[in-house]
Amino acid sequence: MEIFLWTLLGFASGSLMFSYWIGLAVLRRDIRTVGDGNPGASNLLRAGGKGWGTIGLLLDYAKGVAPVLAARSVGGIEGSALIPVALAPVLGHAFSPWLRGRGGKAVAVTFGVWTGISLWEGPVVLGALLSFWYALCARDGWTVFVSMLCFVVYLALRGVEGWLGIGLGCWAVLTVKHYSELRQGWAWRPWVQSLYNKNRDR
Repeated sequence: MEIFLWTLLGFASGSLMFSYWIGLAVLRRDIRTVGDGNPGASNLLRAGGKGWGTIGLLLDYAKGVAPVLAARSVGGIEGSALIPVALAPVLGHAFSPWLRGRGGKAVAVTFGVWTGISLWEGPVVLGALLSFWYALCARDGWTVFVSMLCFVVYLALRGVEGWLGIGLGCWAVLTVKHYSELRQGWAWRPWVQSLYNKNRDR
């Protein structure tokens, strides 16, 4: 019962669409009409600039950190019992009932969840992987997909109880949310393609 309540709290926290609401209240604009139609911080950035985009990003991050960290520190939930609790904010953001199930892409909240789980370790490793693949891949969806896949491999090797299950769940949700981009296929950054062409022509 306790795990269920923490999971419900996590989902409720994740479902709060701060970036979308800031767009309506402050910018007087539906941020889903810009960029890729996503109600998250990336389109708040496009609509309102770096200041509001940063605020939206931090709020999306915080709603992942807070419920997971509280479940661990107050509820004493660890190991496999943490899996549904940790996935709940990601699912809440991705399929927010406030937007009839059409939530955001859940990248920032995923970073928040892994901060709540592992403090610095998860975000640093995942951030390094995203930076590496972003430098190589021209499509954000594929960057997220491959980075999360590598992160899942890392978690499997790490061997901490419950971490692999959470990682697989995050990977599945992010894959679904980036599916339209994944359908476009992989695309290398121009510098990678140029380097490949030079080596091929030698």
